[in-house]
Amino acid sequence: MSEHVAIIEHQGVVEIHLDRPDKKNALTAAMYRAMIAALTDASTREAIGAVLIAGRGDAFCAGNDLADFRAGPEGGVAAFDFIQAIATFDKPLVAAVQGLAVGVGTTMLLHCDLIYAAPDARFIMPFVNLGLVPEAGSSLLAPAILGHAKAAAMLMLGEPLDAEAADRAGLVTAVVPGDSLLDHARTKAAALVAKPPQALAATRRLMRGDPASLASRMAQEADLFRQAMASPEAREAFTAFFEKRPPVFRQN
Repeated sequence: MSEHVAIIEHQGVVEIHLDRPDKKNALTAAMYRAMIAALTDASTREAIGAVLIAGRGDAFCAGNDLADFRAGPEGGVAAFDFIQAIATFDKPLVAAVQGLAVGVGTTMLLHCDLIYAAPDARFIMPFVNLGLVPEAGSSLLAPAILGHAKAAAMLMLGEPLDAEAADRAGLVTAVVPGDSLLDHARTKAAALVAKPPQALAATRRLMRGDPASLASRMAQEADLFRQAMASPEAREAFTAFFEKRPPVFRQN
């Protein structure tokens, strides 16, 4: 599917491994497409009961590869297609998170059911810092999960949340030692596969609530995100990032 995404299947669980450790698993269009294909395939196969998402190396996912994202429209299109795919995926999603989870590396987790974090995990949603707005329904889901005040610190200030704080806030299911993180997540994914599938699916649908509300918010975010990408604020933020300098958004 992609040289930077590895797909493993074992006893009813499809594992999606982000495999670009030298770039902290920053996502390219090709990686998004590979993950979409894996989710689509898993959704259509009755034998698959759960999907596990993990990242190889010392980071879960550093978000979008900004160079790839800016290179042409496909980066943005693929990113939004992935967000749609994971938000509408109809089987349990499990995540194993170590190190950085930045941008979509965090917002994709808001659509997961069980999230296990290593002690070094750090969750960051720096959209405003880049002159952008939240995506993947995070403006709706983050306040619902974390409460308004904590979500505001993450989404408006771009402040990180460490593993213990994420556990207390309800963003993650549990903090697990790093050396047993993947095995722990695999055990929980296997436990989901062993449950009665119809009862499990119905429970998941009930817990997730009205899909129309989420779809409406995601569409609103996407429109504003595309507008923001073309704004002077985003141009300054991205230019400053590549020039390795602080951005200047207000002139004295």
